[in-house]
Amino acid sequence: MNKLKERWGIESNWQIAIIFIVFAVTGSTASYIGKPILSFLNITKEGLGAWGYWTIRILLLFIVYQFLLVLFGWLFGQYKFFWNFEKKMLRRFGLFKEKN
Repeated sequence: MNKLKERWGIESNWQIAIIFIVFAVTGSTASYIGKPILSFLNITKEGLGAWGYWTIRILLLFIVYQFLLVLFGWLFGQYKFFWNFEKKMLRRFGLFKEKN
């Protein structure tokens, strides 16, 4: 646990527990709301085939997950941690650049 706390720059085990809860809630929520969003957009397996449907669903879940992660992080009082986590992830994908 201490290595994780040091790596993430956090101080307490309670904060780690909250962070793990946020990750769990975010993943579950993104997965849960993905299907209704696709239905609303009228995207089906029959219309696009299995490959097209799952490709779009995974892309959609990725985008929704990014927003929900920061939202739930804020709701659980860990906004700073999750915003920094999000920036780091987006930098790795080349989608976010730091201002100098």
